[in-house]
Amino acid sequence: MDALVIVESPTKERTIGKFLSKKFLVKSSYGHVRDLPQRKLGVDVDNEFEPSYVVLPRAKKLLPELNKAAKLAKTIYLATDYDREGEAIAWHLAQMLKVPPEKLKRITFHEITPEAIKAALADPRELDSHLVDAQVARRVLDRLVGYKLSPLLWRKVKRGLSAGRVQSVAVRIICQRESEIEKFVPQEYWTVSILVEKKGHQPFWAHLHANGTHKFGRLELASKAAVDEIIAGLDNAKYGVSKIESKERRRQPPAPFTTASLQQESSHRLGFRAQRTMIVAQQLYEGIALANGETVGLITYMRTDSTFIANTAQTEAIKYVQEKYGKDHLPPKPRVFKTKAKGAQEAHEAIRPTSAQRDPESVRSYLSPEQFKLYKLIWERFMGSQMADAIYDTMTVDVGALPSSFVFRASGRTLKFPGFLVLQGKAEVVPGQAEVLEAVDDLEKEEMLPPLAVGDSLAKKELKPEQHFTEPPPRFNEASLVKTMEELGIGRPSTYAPIIQTIIGRGYVRFEERRFIPTELGKTVDQQLVENFSEIVDVNFTASLETQLDNVADGAAKWQTVIRNFWIPFSKKLATAETEMKVTKPKVQETDVKCDKCGSMMVVRESRFGKFLACSKYPTCTFKASIDKEGNVVKPEETGEACPDCGKPIISRMGRRGKFLACSGYPDCKFTRSIASEKTPALPTGEKCENCGKDMVMKRGRFGEFLACSGYPACKTIRKVAA
Repeated sequence: MDALVIVESPTKERTIGKFLSKKFLVKSSYGHVRDLPQRKLGVDVDNEFEPSYVVLPRAKKLLPELNKAAKLAKTIYLATDYDREGEAIAWHLAQMLKVPPEKLKRITFHEITPEAIKAALADPRELDSHLVDAQVARRVLDRLVGYKLSPLLWRKVKRGLSAGRVQSVAVRIICQRESEIEKFVPQEYWTVSILVEKKGHQPFWAHLHANGTHKFGRLELASKAAVDEIIAGLDNAKYGVSKIESKERRRQPPAPFTTASLQQESSHRLGFRAQRTMIVAQQLYEGIALANGETVGLITYMRTDSTFIANTAQTEAIKYVQEKYGKDHLPPKPRVFKTKAKGAQEAHEAIRPTSAQRDPESVRSYLSPEQFKLYKLIWERFMGSQMADAIYDTMTVDVGALPSSFVFRASGRTLKFPGFLVLQGKAEVVPGQAEVLEAVDDLEKEEMLPPLAVGDSLAKKELKPEQHFTEPPPRFNEASLVKTMEELGIGRPSTYAPIIQTIIGRGYVRFEERRFIPTELGKTVDQQLVENFSEIVDVNFTASLETQLDNVADGAAKWQTVIRNFWIPFSKKLATAETEMKVTKPKVQETDVKCDKCGSMMVVRESRFGKFLACSKYPTCTFKASIDKEGNVVKPEETGEACPDCGKPIISRMGRRGKFLACSGYPDCKFTRSIASEKTPALPTGEKCENCGKDMVMKRGRFGEFLACSGYPACKTIRKVAA
């Protein structure tokens, strides 16, 4: 063995190991080997915020083996991910291996292919201390906020709470939207449409547009009286085409995916949660076994805020398009997309397939259904980004109502040239997602129009006034929340999914019908932070901190200075809040329902799983009851069975995971039994269990998704999903 290559995951270890000769030994560190201690601050605020690291439990078993291999190797390549977190893992490994610095080399790559790995080995570099400092600064900042602010919330609101530099801002955004919804007052408005027909052709709808030179605003017709006056003015009117305007309209393809846009589109098109998207993308990146046992990464690194594309990848895509669709499906010159993300980080590539030639159908048989869907989404987005515009012929028709001066307008289009749309079928949009779907074009709502010419007479088939009311802004779904955070510069590509999981797990928000709803607990915590730590939940302040961390990564600022400038005012506010911050409990809604157990009145409480009834004497009385969306008590259903433990009737109850069977004698008898139902299939991860060697799979539990050994229950290895 001439060289040791250390990567983060066992999947990478297996994939890269197949690319290299026997002179190389590839080993996995299983992520971080050191971190701040769990049960204490681990940051010396009086000594330049020096962090105190401890070796993680799983690393204690791995480090002796890595040390042994490192001593035998002539060269050690640290091949962790190409971002701040990966740079920090490499730095921690360098610190722990204790080998001469000249033996250590840092290599990075955007994709896991033989060519990319060999190119990286041929061009190693030193560790980037600035990137490491940026990660250290972020970790220290988050620790100071979490370990100093969370205990305060325990004392002032409720035990077990947490606050975070980014998670608290995410909750603030959701609470602000909920406040807008609660304060919203619907406004009445009317529209007037007419169905007209040219003789011998299909009728079409036109909508009231103007009265002479005056164009009607969207909310201008505010009452039925105003509409009735217009209807009266149209009595005995004759209708005809007064104006036709034809234009060519082009639709440009969207940029290749970033982490945020991938999570958004995956949510729209596939119904994937952000965390699931990242897990499946990680599998595609780390390597899939294809024909003849070849294992290769199918996509580039999936944590990125850049839309940059390598010249070689662009050239390959252009060649593929020209050969498959013809030169007319290419733009006049290769497209260059400008990264729009606020505070975009290192010069990563966008997320793209590692080979344009590897189209989705050619690898379908090697992928799970989830992997295929996501790969197809990524491949089509990238290939489309390098193709020609779609071209439409659009037509706008004004329908005059003589002798009045009222004008109705209709518009339509036909696809003249498909351009990049030749790649895409009519993908289904997940219900409730359409309002933030960038790919939806207003022209999709336009109808086909018959052949028309100015002066054509039209017969009125129907005149339809309609009453409408303005609607409040929609609650955030995962896609729109990620998009908002990206636009505001809150968080970074690697943090979006973990932040969402955290605010749900802490009970600050509920995720119902694919929407985020703040709980009373979330509102209470948010209000306390707004009143006492306004900077922590201020979007601009948090975004400016992200910019300062970027400056550290660029070498333009010292990480200790960034932390000090934050800590001095923050520590003062902590001291003030300790005495001035009021003890506030989440509001509970009183009801006229009596507790079945003690006769006290029940109140409405809520958790991240939804609202429920609880005895007002809690914790003295722990009786609870389920309620439906309208607030009605869900009565337990008798099953006709008898409890095998005490003989009392078995009833069905509603719990956080759905219905289950329980003894009606609860809490004296705690017998329960699950109701047989189709389980969510375990998602393969490509990882092996470190204890028994069997496959690790992703499962869903009460607190979200987690990794578990497929050998359960013989092997009970479980692990949190990596951020």
